[in-house]
Amino acid sequence: MLQLLAVSMGDPAGIGLELAARVWTERNSDIPRFFVLGDPDALERAAMRAGLAKPALNVVESAAQISADPDRLDVLHIPLAKEETPGAPDPANAGATIAAIERGVGAVGGGNAAALVTLPIAKAVLLNAGFGFPGHTEFIAHLTKGAPWLHARGPVMMLAGPSLKIALVTIHTPLKDVPGALTRGRIIEVAHVVGEALQRDFAIARPRIALCGLNPHAGERGHIGREEIDTLIPAAAMLRAEGWNVEGPKPADTLFHAEARAGYDAVIALYHDQGLIPLKTLHFWEAVNVTLGLP
Repeated sequence: MLQLLAVSMGDPAGIGLELAARVWTERNSDIPRFFVLGDPDALERAAMRAGLAKPALNVVESAAQISADPDRLDVLHIPLAKEETPGAPDPANAGATIAAIERGVGAVGGGNAAALVTLPIAKAVLLNAGFGFPGHTEFIAHLTKGAPWLHARGPVMMLAGPSLKIALVTIHTPLKDVPGALTRGRIIEVAHVVGEALQRDFAIARPRIALCGLNPHAGERGHIGREEIDTLIPAAAMLRAEGWNVEGPKPADTLFHAEARAGYDAVIALYHDQGLIPLKTLHFWEAVNVTLGLP
């Protein structure tokens, strides 16, 4: 049976609420039931911008008031400070954007939703308004810090598409800081989270994981950087000793063609663009960002 999902509105000046309105309007039996956390008036304006009929809404003040009416979209009321201007995110609405995420996490933690789907935020606007986190991933990790979790703990960002799943060791880290952030412990931690998630969430009994190298040609045996020798090769060996099927470090420039992808279930990339460029090249319209290792 499909379970109820919480959907945080994201930045009201962006595409998120238009997407939510379209999914609701075009829903069929394959679409899970969901409710939106956000401003109902903004949702109606988004539907109009998308050329959709005005959705029938049930506005509530708490997740416990969500109805079972299949013909009305429940909206947990989080008012904007000012009406949005499409394409022009406004720091005045940062508080509502953040509150939608917080209350979405609360709805899941309180048993009122099975999971949280996050619509796009404008990170720079939130940061300028005093938001203390690089993005959704780190903020949700903060909000769930005290929640019990019996498995390897994240957060780990995984981008998942039809033929490629990529997890990141570093996420929103400036490129100049990536080598210093790559430790054996961090790589092993990410691999544990990824391996367990592949088993638990993707039903892969013995996951095959490929580890990217950092340097061109995976360092060419130390001639183009020593990170592979000093950090990556020992981490992969330790994981194999634990029983994980981990190969690498592999040169990133030969890891993403079709034949290579047939040899693994997921890739661990070391920095943001190393993983997201091939993922978005292959699956720009199909891939989703899944946060692993959290309750």
